[in-house]
Amino acid sequence: MLNVTPVKRVLPVKAATAPAVERAAEEPSYGFWGAMAGFIFYWLAFAVPILTYGANALFFLLYTWPFFLALIPVSVVIGLVFSVLLAGRLVLMIISIGLSVFCLFWLVFALLTGW
Repeated sequence: MLNVTPVKRVLPVKAATAPAVERAAEEPSYGFWGAMAGFIFYWLAFAVPILTYGANALFFLLYTWPFFLALIPVSVVIGLVFSVLLAGRLVLMIISIGLSVFCLFWLVFALLTGW
């Protein structure tokens, strides 16, 4: 008797697809618009003391520019936070970002001037 190993048959591969996973519709990027709103409201808040007090405020802001420059990233982050928290509610998001940035800017301005 010969010692022969039986030949195993190769079964054809059946192509099976993975179960269909439903992808949720991509939501719009509210973070970008919130960051842009924070940046725009920063510059609007920067203009308010100049419009209110004139050239004296401009010279004051020139002497204390590092404090106000530090508010740019804070304003952008405030915009991002409110845009994520209030996704889809554009008017409420814009109002809350605007109030927060104006109040923050005015707080720094008031603390530096000693009022």
